[in-house]
Formats: sequence, C-alpha cells, structure tokens
Amino acid sequence: MNASQLAAVIRDVPDFPQPGILFKDITPILADARLLKAATELMAHRHVGEAIDKVAAVEARGFIFGVAVAQYLDAGFVPIRKKGKLPYETIEASYELEYGAATLAMHTDAVDEGEQVLIIDDLLATGGTAAAAVSLVEQLGGVVRAVDFLIELEFLNGREKLAGHDVFAHIQC
Repeated sequence: MNASQLAAVIRDVPDFPQPGILFKDITPILADARLLKAATELMAHRHVGEAIDKVAAVEARGFIFGVAVAQYLDAGFVPIRKKGKLPYETIEASYELEYGAATLAMHTDAVDEGEQVLIIDDLLATGGTAAAAVSLVEQLGGVVRAVDFLIELEFLNGREKLAGHDVFAHIQC
C-alpha cells in the first residue's frame, strides 16, 4: 500500500473546528486495520536502521502513529501534551495555530542529553505545533533526527518554521 492509496480515504470536513478550516479527517484510516498498519509502516519504514532512541509525538492524533512507530523502531515513546495534562515536572513551549494559540508541555526527564529523537504527527499545517515540539526536545538536549507527518498542507508553508530540520510528509495536499 502506498501514500496515494491512503490519501484516497482521507475525508475533508469543511468548517471544522471553526468556519474557514478544511479539516483532514484520518479516522477512515484508523478504522481499517489494513490501512492503519500501512500508514504506520509507511511512517516508520524510512527510519529503519537509524539509531532512534525516542519517538516523540503530539497529542492527540500524533499519539496514534507515534506509539506504533516507536514500537516498530524499538524506541521509547515521549508524549507531548497540552499544558496542564502531564502529571510530573514539565517544560513548555507556546505557539500559534491557524485558528488560535496553544502551549505544549513535555516531562523534564523525557529526553536525555544527546538522545536521537524522531518527532511524529499526523499533519503539518502552519508548523507551529511541530516547531514547539522541536523546541521542547532541544531544550532537554535531545537531537531531532527528523520531523515526520502523514499529511502536509503545503499551501500553509509549515516547513518554514522547521528550517534546518529533516522534514518529511507522505501525503501533500
């Protein structure tokens, strides 16, 4: 199965979560075991053989792929969550969304100095969320090996906020 076959089942939902936003709904992929496995393998495959210590992913949809990719690569998993959702000491990074602002947090002991970290999320839009995730990993001394997405909304130029990092998306819209 390839990226174009996955792209064919992604559903466009207009005006969600607010008017003017065209939401890319991946739940049809998640609902089909064959498609979910294919998406996970597609995201993990390009990193097989690399020395990835941790896979970090942003809640909520990033977690779905992040944990599976971490298992596939025999790496640890680091959850990056919205401010106030993690139980231990955290560091934070704020960012702008295409429809607001938010703050992400990560545990202070999630990444050790020098660890090789792959950041995974389902979608690259404006790049703010991913840039905040990169900032969190780097604040703790982690080395961001790559920032990978299932989908990229190219017209929003999110890659610009990730300059200097290996950025990859399997599906461009």
